[in-house]
Parts: sequence; C-alpha cells; structure tokens
Amino acid sequence: MARFNRKGVTKILFADTIADTGYLPTLVEMTAAEDYTKAIVAVDGFALENQEIETPDMESTFVSKIPGDDSATDSSLTFYEDDTTDDIETALAKGTTGFIIICRKGKTAGTKGMDVHPVRVASNSPAITADNEAAKIMVKFSITDRPLLNATVPAA
Repeated sequence: MARFNRKGVTKILFADTIADTGYLPTLVEMTAAEDYTKAIVAVDGFALENQEIETPDMESTFVSKIPGDDSATDSSLTFYEDDTTDDIETALAKGTTGFIIICRKGKTAGTKGMDVHPVRVASNSPAITADNEAAKIMVKFSITDRPLLNATVPAA
C-alpha cells in the first residue's frame, strides 16, 4: 500500500448544484465547481460519526453497544483572507447552499476517494488576531444530508 501526503494531492471544491439525487457530480458539474484548494489553510470535520446505543442486560456487568444514528461532525474550512477581494465572503456567505467535493486522492477521472457533502454555510467569520500570521477566514458548514463517500471521480 503506497502512502501519500494529502497536501498537493487532495482537491477541495464547492459546487452550487449537483443534479443527481445521490450527489454524484457529472464532469460538467465538477468543471463548473470552484476549486478552493490553494486558498485553504485547514480542514475540520467532513466525516460521519455514529451515536452508539448502549444495550445493557441483567446477565452481565458489561455494557455492550449497537450502532445507532449517524451524524456529521462539525465541519469547517479555514481560508486565507484576500486583502483586495471578498470572493470567499461573497461566494460562501451565511445561508449559501451547495456541495463540498473532496477528492482525497486527486481529481483525475476514474480515481476513487471522492466525497460529496451537501452543505449550508452556517457562518463565515474572519479570524482577528495580533499574532504574526496570515489573515484567515473560517467558514462553518452544516451538512444537510448523508454525504456520498468514496465515489469515483467522473470521466468525460
């Protein structure tokens, strides 16, 4: 199994629309999506968690568990803030809906590892600090439905 560094390989895009109800984008939708990879400082969340259910019984002092409901982790992208444009603030304003597409193993057609998260922007906030660092903006997302996980990047 070959290991790899996500930096330089993983691509993160935002699509306004995806027609497929299962959230599999077409090549046209992928091409139209905004590629934010170069502007992203940090990625948090964009994963599923299971809320396990405890199932104790009178026969044992061990409390077993069974799988319960799935939910999305709190998810956000932190971007570098541009000193002349407000593209992130405008395109990803609070209330904006769309799809975060994460191509974990690259964006080459036929590559597995594409995750598509239907989202609504929950907040878009600049990080104000006196520290010696580049200006940043954090965009928090609410994942609105079960994401499509480990799909194949579409071909022509």
